[in-house]
Amino acid sequence: MHFHPRESFLLLLLRAARKLDRRQSETRYFSQAAVRSILVISSTALGDTVMSTAAMVAVRARYPAARITALIHQSYLDLFRRMPELDAVIPYYGGYRRFVRTVLALRKARPDVALILHGNEPQATPLAYFSGAQFLFKLPNNNPFRFLLSNHDPVITREQIGHGMTQRLQTAALADASIDGARMRLPIDGDAIAAVEAFLSGHGITPSHTVIGLQVGASSRSRMWPAEKFVELTHGVTVRYPQARFVLSGSAAESAYCHEIARAIGSTAVVAADAVSVAQLPALVRRMRLLVTGDTGTMHVAVAVDTPVVALFAVSNPKMSGPVYDLDRHVVIHRPCSDPGIRSKSDDQTCIGRIPVADVLAAIETILGREA
Repeated sequence: MHFHPRESFLLLLLRAARKLDRRQSETRYFSQAAVRSILVISSTALGDTVMSTAAMVAVRARYPAARITALIHQSYLDLFRRMPELDAVIPYYGGYRRFVRTVLALRKARPDVALILHGNEPQATPLAYFSGAQFLFKLPNNNPFRFLLSNHDPVITREQIGHGMTQRLQTAALADASIDGARMRLPIDGDAIAAVEAFLSGHGITPSHTVIGLQVGASSRSRMWPAEKFVELTHGVTVRYPQARFVLSGSAAESAYCHEIARAIGSTAVVAADAVSVAQLPALVRRMRLLVTGDTGTMHVAVAVDTPVVALFAVSNPKMSGPVYDLDRHVVIHRPCSDPGIRSKSDDQTCIGRIPVADVLAAIETILGREA
């Protein structure tokens, strides 16, 4: 990890602070009986935080009387503050923005233990340490701030752990949580369901229609199946399923792109990107018969709310970030990208564009056949 001068100074400051810290914070001193307050950190993207919910559920089950506070990216607070497993949420603004304010809020929570489920370095581990928690757990633990962690040895890499949800659960297990059979969980309340039904009915979609979700956006274009392929797919689906209606999802910033694709599809398509809030997204996805998606946060939302997915992978590995349970309900289409210049954050759609429409159509027919 390459550090700028600010990070180098932070590293030196924390090394000095740790040498002066007389608290017994190594794993062998941890006792679950002494835990009254827990901080969980999952401060990155939507899908990353959805995967963290499995660990949050496991931690709550192990510590039913503890106060659990979560550090969540500000963009997703409205969704995760509704989780019954969490007592409070603190916004993360990204990088060093409002860093001191965030530290003060974390310290006010007075955590006994901090679980870094997923967070960018060099901020995540220092924030956990500055919270005042005696015990800090994180996997993988091979970053330059590992000397702050209670589980600093042995060194374990992401490749050794595997799937992202497994990584979070193994972190929770360090705090004595039981992780067998763990699943992701998202809140869906009556207001969200009503708002989704109003949105769909306002576009002429009734319970008799087969609602198919199309997640057309992603964190990078290399994870986005090309627009023309989505259009071709919908035409093929409509021939087989005349009652099909297509709901296009994406971020608010992708709204114009979604509307462009919807216009090409025609009257069977509606756009949810600028009409459904992040807090309502689980209710919308739960209403779908299936979701066609790249490696996106909405894919993880679908898995969490038991909606089957047709997941399209090229530049990323589904064994690390694809559906991880109920695999008999989902179809993963993986065309590994061998082009050395195309990576997960690339704007090049060449690799994911090689996934044939016919393969996706066949996957949809398989899922709808099962669900009939």
